[in-house]
Amino acid sequence: MDDNQALLKPIKLGDLTLKNRVIMAPMTRSRADNPGKVPTADLQGKYYQQRASAGLIITEGSQVSEKAVGYVNTPGIHTKEQTEGWKEVTKMVHDEGGKIFIQLWHVGRISHPDFHNGDLPHAPSALNPEAKAYTPDGFKDTVTPKEMTVEDIKQTIQDFKNAAKNAWEAGFDGVEIHSSNGYLLHQFFSSTSNKRTDIYGGYKQNRARILFEIIDEIKTVMPENRIGLRLNPSLHGIFGMTLNEETIPTFDHIIEKLNNYDLAYLHLSEPFNDVSDVEHAETEIAKRYRPVYEGNLMINAHFDQQKGNKVIEDGDADMVAYGKPYVSNPDLVERFAAHAELAEWDSDTFYTPGHKGYTDYPKMEKEVKV
Repeated sequence: MDDNQALLKPIKLGDLTLKNRVIMAPMTRSRADNPGKVPTADLQGKYYQQRASAGLIITEGSQVSEKAVGYVNTPGIHTKEQTEGWKEVTKMVHDEGGKIFIQLWHVGRISHPDFHNGDLPHAPSALNPEAKAYTPDGFKDTVTPKEMTVEDIKQTIQDFKNAAKNAWEAGFDGVEIHSSNGYLLHQFFSSTSNKRTDIYGGYKQNRARILFEIIDEIKTVMPENRIGLRLNPSLHGIFGMTLNEETIPTFDHIIEKLNNYDLAYLHLSEPFNDVSDVEHAETEIAKRYRPVYEGNLMINAHFDQQKGNKVIEDGDADMVAYGKPYVSNPDLVERFAAHAELAEWDSDTFYTPGHKGYTDYPKMEKEVKV
């Protein structure tokens, strides 16, 4: 076993000590196929417990309200039943010595009236992302959303706060604010999806305002150093997002301002697709923002074991979040330690109900010493 790798060294997030820097990235798995969208011990509990050797598990995005829903069978964290369900999940992870944050989610315009009794999804502006929504009846074209009123925005900020309060009550070690990947908060940040003329639109400071108001509210119900958040600065051509000359300066502003907070971490994504020919895009996210952000930096997207160790050794990140490798390798940390081969994932079962392709991936066989 090779425990001398950068990925396998412990790290402190505020008052939490993680046993390694291999992070389980948040991934939608669509297993909460019950009327209340409640996580269960049998499914989500078992799934996350199997992966408790990660330095930190970040759960799938969990909606902060009914209005936040945009994908079929995704769990929430806004009802008593959901909170009680998550309580069982966190206990199972903690019983295995793991640490777990929940990702707080509002999809904004990447939704469909089918989820809202025929009402329009909410968004900063009435602009159709021209994307697809994953509904109970399969993929459907997105629609032009309703532009949120200031009252809608204030309610959404409270929804994030209430969800964080529920998460803390459910025993989570912290929360990650999903301000990434073309969802609601990201829609506010971008001048191509936010055409507002009030205090939540126009200047980059206004477009970022909702995020800081959410952080300020959440830190009243849980410790500030247990709050993380995720950003995807160079997202372009995916999830309905279009990058322009204002995009990277807006993220520069957000990340600089985050230094005023004592957060658990900042979780950044490298570009999901090739943006090397996209004007105004940043192709090296960790390298750009490591000198800017003073706290713990987590990086994500397209990392294997070797690249993960290197980005930490080079000083460009402190932790690495792994997505798909964690689908099929519940013991990813142990495999890294043993330099063992990784199992392949089955993408056909990423979003299907039940245990198949979810809790039935085996751990590697231990060497039997005679």
